[in-house]
Amino acid sequence: MKALQVILALAILIVIHESGHFTFAKLFRIRVDKFFLFMDIGGIKLLSTKTGWFSKLCPWFKNNETEYGIGWLPLGGYCKVNGMIDESLDLDTMKQDPKPWEFRTKPAWQRLLVMAGGVLYNFIFAILAFSMILSIWGEGYIKADNDIYVNELAYDMGFRTGDRIIRYDDYVPEDFGMLQADLARRNVHKAVVLRNSDTVSIYIDQARIGEVLNSPFMFDVALPFVIDSVPATSHNAAAGLVRGDRIIALDSTATPYRQDIAKMLHTNAGRSLEATVVRGADTLGVDLQVDSTGMLGVYMEQYPFVHRTYGNFIKAIPEGTKKMFSSIGGYVRDLRLVATPSTKAYKSVGSFIAIGQVFPSRWNWYAFLTYTALLSIMLGVMNLLPIPGLDGGHIVFTVYEMITGHKPSDRFLTAAQIIGMILLFGLMILAFGNDIGRLMH
Repeated sequence: MKALQVILALAILIVIHESGHFTFAKLFRIRVDKFFLFMDIGGIKLLSTKTGWFSKLCPWFKNNETEYGIGWLPLGGYCKVNGMIDESLDLDTMKQDPKPWEFRTKPAWQRLLVMAGGVLYNFIFAILAFSMILSIWGEGYIKADNDIYVNELAYDMGFRTGDRIIRYDDYVPEDFGMLQADLARRNVHKAVVLRNSDTVSIYIDQARIGEVLNSPFMFDVALPFVIDSVPATSHNAAAGLVRGDRIIALDSTATPYRQDIAKMLHTNAGRSLEATVVRGADTLGVDLQVDSTGMLGVYMEQYPFVHRTYGNFIKAIPEGTKKMFSSIGGYVRDLRLVATPSTKAYKSVGSFIAIGQVFPSRWNWYAFLTYTALLSIMLGVMNLLPIPGLDGGHIVFTVYEMITGHKPSDRFLTAAQIIGMILLFGLMILAFGNDIGRLMH
């Protein structure tokens, strides 16, 4: 199921991205020779409108100037625009005299839009996907102004359990779930926290950002263990616990937060413990039985989720747009970390294997749309990088031409395309190597 979701999501995004190039090319009357989902390396095609069973079944497609098809290698796709130096490296066409329908004969502003069309469509898709998610399910998150429960790294950096993070430098966090990511992404130099009734400044050592990236659950929500209800089938149904009771200690060991209680229960599975319970103004002693799995058999008060609804799709579009731009900003910061060797963030770069791990093992529309929207943003931002072979490289050369009035030669563009492809293959090798290393460990 994970593999199916990855393939489906990537197929959707490839078609959307290449449709952006295709649409603007057709708008400016530029001939498109091929439009392929996945790569047909070696000329091997699973489907083609020009050859094979499909052409026999639907012969009228053979006369279309564009060949549509599906390749065998699921590592992308392409829209082959006539008269453009791209990954196909069709140098024979470039040696011929320019034709009116070719990419290279069009004005620079038209070529710029053709190149930017794929990224534009990726971002538009993300807005539509986020807007659909918000209109159907709304948005839920935990506010950042909750007490934190720290792990060893956070403690070593100066944070303490019970702190409340007020701001990172001048940035005020809103989503608790993003506290750790924001600490790494935003080049934070000082965190200001509320500790008891005092304001404390914690200075962040930038050399430890790599540890932040690789330390799971650096910050958890520090919530007290407050009883919501006790099922009639619970082994502690007769213990006398009522809604609102707060457990503050077990066997005289202070357990102010849920995490403290979880540790005590785990080490005392199958035993009976005396709980110190606060009920209103009273403090009580209650004997509780811990089952063999380290559970009390009670329901706790839920996390303080904030849930927003947006009514319908149209009303959700502004927030969907905001979420898209916010996601772009977050991903750009991630790329900055990857490009900073001292953070060792390059070790977290992954391929399709890593992407597959984030999808759930069962079909879930919310998760599928969310991850596909995020992948669309990743694809868009990656393609904007000024690397020859990516859309961003073509855009840089076209903008240079528009500013200077001088168009780079075909020989230069061909050499740049080859260099860019080598860099991209190197990135792919890094990503697959990281994934294989993680699987082996």
